[in-house]
Amino acid sequence: MKILEIDTENRRQVRDFLDLPFRIYADCPQWVPPLEMDARRMLDRTHHPFFKHSDAAFFLASDTNGQILGRVAVLDNQHYNEYNHEKTAFFYLFECVNEVNTCQGLFDAVFNWARNRGLANIKGPKGFTALDGMGLLIKGFEYRPALGIPYNLNYYQTLVENAGFIPEGNMVSGYILPGYRLPEKVHRVAERVRERYGLTVERFQTRNDLRKFVPHLKDLYNNSLEGTEGNTPLTDEEARVMADQILWFANPKLIKILKKNDRIVGFLLAYPDISAAIQRTKGKLFPLGWIDIFLELRRTKWININGAGIVGDFRGLGGTAVLFSEMEKSILEGGFERADMVQIGTENEKMQLEMRALGVEFCKIHRGYFQEL
Repeated sequence: MKILEIDTENRRQVRDFLDLPFRIYADCPQWVPPLEMDARRMLDRTHHPFFKHSDAAFFLASDTNGQILGRVAVLDNQHYNEYNHEKTAFFYLFECVNEVNTCQGLFDAVFNWARNRGLANIKGPKGFTALDGMGLLIKGFEYRPALGIPYNLNYYQTLVENAGFIPEGNMVSGYILPGYRLPEKVHRVAERVRERYGLTVERFQTRNDLRKFVPHLKDLYNNSLEGTEGNTPLTDEEARVMADQILWFANPKLIKILKKNDRIVGFLLAYPDISAAIQRTKGKLFPLGWIDIFLELRRTKWININGAGIVGDFRGLGGTAVLFSEMEKSILEGGFERADMVQIGTENEKMQLEMRALGVEFCKIHRGYFQEL
């Protein structure tokens, strides 16, 4: 077996890195490939905003015949470490055949790279930006993942734990099923909260309306991190890239912004689920994939609810009820039937209780892992 740190300027090595998942998941109907342009950008040291402040390495494992058996990325997110006062590396983009030695070889390379940079521990899977899904899937393999949320085969848990990683927190995801309606009590609570605290919800009708809001995205996201741990504020360029991704496939009516007078104090983001089209096009927009994806944006009956936050001094006041009351109205107006609520940390018991009260049935679990170096 050979372990290679790829040269991200070498097209063949980059192609080998990007192509491996298509072979591993060839017989897996649930797997959704990433959009090709997004996957390539992660290895683009010139254009991806992560590399403006941090560094990463990408490793491939191959057998004696040159067949690729596994891959992994290791990230030194200096912005994260400065903000959280840590010396942490992250692993991401891990894919591997079911061979312990191959997995161990990949992670040995990862550990050595991180130690040589003075990092003290490693966590993961965790990606480059706030839009990258986290964790290793350990329950719910029979379900298709929401767009951007990791999916892996069931033996990955054994491989990662055999490499010395220990669990560090779970995240749950689940569905709001067809025909479900919020209890009338939720709408009454939402109305009382509006009146008591003077809250309003911004409703966007067009992409141009949404585009006008984009300059506020960075401050809104960063302010919502107040009092939390293990997160990273967005830079200007990261906020711009995130906004471009949101605008590309957003339905403006599914983006909700909570306001107190002119101050933005919370948000709830949902997107039409275009996973079926991405599976058909294998993540390729060109030459004709974009047509299928564009049509899926119009015909899908699924949405993904992936992103919510309320600034510190407005948490616990009922803003979540206000946002979901408004979201339900837009779901019904848009003819959507199912919603996938993604990745709520199990330590956030209050949020889980709120989501269950709003009709979410949790059925998928992703797990984060940790190891001292």
